Amino acid sequence: MIEISNLSYSIAGQQILDGINTHLQRNQITALIGPNGAGKSTLLGAIGRQVDINTGQIKIDGEDLQNITPQDQARLMAIVAQHLHVGSRIRVVDLLGFGRWPHAKGRLGPQDHFIIQSALAQFDLTDLENRFLDELSGGQRQRAFLAMAHAQDADWLLLDEPLNNLDLKHGRSLMAHLRQMVSEKSKSVVVVLHDLNFTLAWADQIVAMRDGQVVFAGPTTTVATSEALSDLYQTPIELLNLNGHFFAQYHR
Repeated sequence: MIEISNLSYSIAGQQILDGINTHLQRNQITALIGPNGAGKSTLLGAIGRQVDINTGQIKIDGEDLQNITPQDQARLMAIVAQHLHVGSRIRVVDLLGFGRWPHAKGRLGPQDHFIIQSALAQFDLTDLENRFLDELSGGQRQRAFLAMAHAQDADWLLLDEPLNNLDLKHGRSLMAHLRQMVSEKSKSVVVVLHDLNFTLAWADQIVAMRDGQVVFAGPTTTVATSEALSDLYQTPIELLNLNGHFFAQYHR
């Protein structure tokens, strides 16, 4: 479990996170949702130690995140941020090799190559493995970075708006793959999502944020109501029940 206590972060006098208190369960998909500027990406970055928090504490399985070595953290969590800065003249297969660094230290063995090839296949990249990143479309690059995180084989997968640039087929495939990782490999996923219908379909837990604070949190089936979501986004949202599955209607 990830426990977040009294977490605050500000920059240039602007409060980005304001006294966050919440917890993220293991072996589940937790969606961070909310309007633009809510602090979702900053919270994800704080969990991944990409943001230096001002006050508060983050614990993973009872251990303060600040006491975990970078090497152990790389085995514990993989993060895919919105904006990734990696040299464009890197082949896809070599990018995935970076994901194996915490385990192989750059000396890839048969098991590492097997994991890399499996990740390429899982993300529909086998035919692109020798292509350079700058030769790929935005969606293909996104899948390559997601495949790298998959190859890292960490306990926690932190994803910041991973559906960006993905078409419907690959977006659904990604969420189904995350569900498989949770169900079959006991992985834990924290994902920033803007698509409410993907959230309703795939997330076990929701942490809803606005103005740097947690508005509500809990099991998706319990906390995701028309009233709560309409208040969160400050726009009318109606939940429709179709054969036991809920869909959000907000485009009329």
